Amino acid sequence: MAYERLQARDGVSVVPSDTIGIPELSTLVASGAQDSTVSSELNDSTASFTTTVKKGDIVHDTTGGQIATVVSVDSDTALTLSADIFTGTESYVIYNKPAKGVALYVGVSGDLSVETVGGRTLLFTAHPVGYAPILVKRVNATGTAATNIVALF
Repeated sequence: MAYERLQARDGVSVVPSDTIGIPELSTLVASGAQDSTVSSELNDSTASFTTTVKKGDIVHDTTGGQIATVVSVDSDTALTLSADIFTGTESYVIYNKPAKGVALYVGVSGDLSVETVGGRTLLFTAHPVGYAPILVKRVNATGTAATNIVALF
């Protein structure tokens, strides 16, 4: 009897968003800690944003568990973001591209709304703890009550 076996090489916690895809881990371009809090900005006095970051890149606040995109690279140490995701000194990572498709593991059951690699929005009502049976590009905030979701690469 044949069976499927998922053998992921890496993973990342998913931040549901109605507009921002799950970041492709292999496109990591910057990481650090915000050291000055300004609304809808990322400020890191040790960064070199002008050489590594561009408009549209995905910023993940790994401390607060939020996500935004880069609206503009203002200087080597400052970025304007699409949302106000930082509330203090918090760690971040920045990726250049969204993933083309990932498998998901759901840690706490609930409704799961996703955008598939085929471009459709699907709702898995009361998805149980375990693997989602489809490749996705994004987990939507609207319609998702499941939590502790991990993208597997």
